Parts: sequence; structure tokens; C-alpha cells
Amino acid sequence: MLNDLSSPLSLLQTRRSGRAREMVGPGPTSEQLDEMLVIASRTPDHGKLVPWRFVVVDKAQRDDLAQLLHRALDDNHPDSTAAHHDKADDFARSGEALVVLISAPVSNHKIPVWEQELSCGSVAMNLLHAAHAMGFVGSWLSGWAAYDPTVRRAFCLGNERIAGFFFFGSPGVAVVERPRPALPTIVRRWEAPLN
Repeated sequence: MLNDLSSPLSLLQTRRSGRAREMVGPGPTSEQLDEMLVIASRTPDHGKLVPWRFVVVDKAQRDDLAQLLHRALDDNHPDSTAAHHDKADDFARSGEALVVLISAPVSNHKIPVWEQELSCGSVAMNLLHAAHAMGFVGSWLSGWAAYDPTVRRAFCLGNERIAGFFFFGSPGVAVVERPRPALPTIVRRWEAPLN
């Protein structure tokens, strides 16, 4: 059974991403979203650097986000078509709640940037698990907007990057399981080298 909240293990075994464009209300309240962010922050963080942060885009700001995406397409993607702009509108207005996760590594620190980026990825997964545990569906998206310089300037400071756009809501259609890799195809047992 998908989205089984009957036990912690069932919760982990049944988490599934939903399509942002298919999400409907209710979405998380402001208080629930804050709780999700607190839970997401409980992640491994070597050196206690907190090399990530959140930007919440309120529902009332979605038109502004759509305008930003249109400007980015116009400025940086000269081959974009009306269809690209339509998709940008859909993207900006998807989900009932939107959090942009920012990777904000501390430069020139003894903790390697790679480890700081892994911490940000852990935050992302915790955020999806928190949404699932609260009965919502989540979607982690990137796409062109996450890498576009105009969009990046609107969300990031210095060397920060957009790790993803996280949409939350209730599933508008049944969430379907996707194929998962068979364990033997992704696991090998270590053997000590002979020399």
C-alpha cells in the first residue's frame, strides 16, 4: 500500500513523489510548513556549518515567480517558444506550497564542499519524508530554472546554488509506485584487496 503511515518503517517504505502539476488542496498550513522545515534541518551536518537554507515562496507570490521565469527565458534562452512560457506558468503555479532549497556551502573550510552538498541533499530527503509523514505529497524538481542565472540571482547569494524546487500538496490523482532497482543490481559486497 502506498503512503502507509501506520509505522515508521511503513512510512519510509511507501514514500512516493507526486507530480507537482497534479497537486490539489489542502496543502500544508504555514505552521505545518515550518514544522516540515524544522524536521528537514535535523540532518547530518559535519562541522555544524548549516550549508543550506530555505526560501519559502508564498501562494500569493506565484505570479511574481512566473514573471521571473518569463524574464529568465527572454534573457537567457533565445530559442524559447510560447510552449516554454506556458510551462513556466504551470511550474510557477504548481503545488499548494513551494520551498526552494538552497545549497550554501562554506568556502575555504576544512569540511569539504562535497560533504556540505551531501548535507543539503539529506535536507532535501528529510523535507520529503516530513511532508509524507504529515499526509502530504511532495515533489523535488530542478529543470532549467534551477540553473538559470536570472533565477539563481533572485534566490541565491554568492556561491549558493538552487538544489531544487519543492512542491507540496495533496495528490489530485492516485500516487502510483514506480519501478525500483533490484537490490543485486545496486549492491556489491566489499572484498579486501589482496595486496
